[in-house]
Amino acid sequence: MPATPYEDLLDYATSCALPTPWAQFTLHAFIEHATGKEHLAMTLGDISDGEPVLARVHSECLTGDVLFSQRCDCGAQLEGALQKIAAEGRGILLYLRQEGRGIGLVNKMRAYRLQEAGADTVEANLALGFHADARNYELCQPMLAQFGIKSLRLMTNNPRKIDAMEKLGVTVAERVPLLVNRNAFNNSYLNTKQAKLGHMMTPLHEVVAADGEL
Repeated sequence: MPATPYEDLLDYATSCALPTPWAQFTLHAFIEHATGKEHLAMTLGDISDGEPVLARVHSECLTGDVLFSQRCDCGAQLEGALQKIAAEGRGILLYLRQEGRGIGLVNKMRAYRLQEAGADTVEANLALGFHADARNYELCQPMLAQFGIKSLRLMTNNPRKIDAMEKLGVTVAERVPLLVNRNAFNNSYLNTKQAKLGHMMTPLHEVVAADGEL
């Protein structure tokens, strides 16, 4: 078959077993040509049978995924997606190294400082000279092609992510909502994602408790 425009973007490197609290996944590493960044895929079960695959496309969030930050819902989404895949016994999670919606860790921290001064997450990124969302999903196409995946049941609240997959020629057969961890620290952030970025979230509402939970 002829090569797609995306197949030269990265190389498959290696795979290994990755036991987690929910299942033993297989971890696969890819190296991006342009940046040298190492992107990951976690797979479980038979995902190359042609049927739509339960999937999560997750952008790196060190503060949320590793440091347990409650300023976002990223860490909870990562854990929730892996739990859903484990419960089904079949699926894939792509872990893309594009921290802070593509602006990097240090700039994300600078954006947090602006948010602490009153800006919302979109205003902060724009004030730093970035797009509201600078992520690029083109790496997903060759990563999914590595496993013969052409159709997804995509766990996301972001309609732009669905559009990106479709533009890459990857069918999104179903959107699976992933609404987790709304709390007193990220309530405004989640509301902004809904109001300004079009995310399909729970209805806008105010914080009703002071102990970290709504």
